[in-house]
Amino acid sequence: EVQLVESGGGLVQAGGSLRLSCAASGLTFDDYAIGWFRQAPGKEREGVSCINISEDTTYHADSVKGRFTISRDNAKNMVYLQMNNLKPEATAIYYCAAAWSTGSTWYAKDQYAYWGQGTQVTVSS
Repeated sequence: EVQLVESGGGLVQAGGSLRLSCAASGLTFDDYAIGWFRQAPGKEREGVSCINISEDTTYHADSVKGRFTISRDNAKNMVYLQMNNLKPEATAIYYCAAAWSTGSTWYAKDQYAYWGQGTQVTVSS
């Protein structure tokens, strides 16, 4: 059974930082690109960041460029999302997801075969 488990969410003040983790099991981890998505109340789920299989390409939504960093450790089956200078509009449930491959359309949710249950991030103003 494939499992993706997110952790690291919480409550932080605006300008603060959080590091989210995604632990994967039940799949050949280094066969998959991993993306982070978020969904705020009343809004659609949107792509935040993605890292490809070989770790040499990352993608970020314009809204987080320069503040968020995605990384992966294939030896540990882990992906991380370092979020700095957080803004209140970042408040959402954050999900990690696995896809066979992604490219410039990394943000398209239908490419992702597996999803975690999400972790809540709340940024207070």
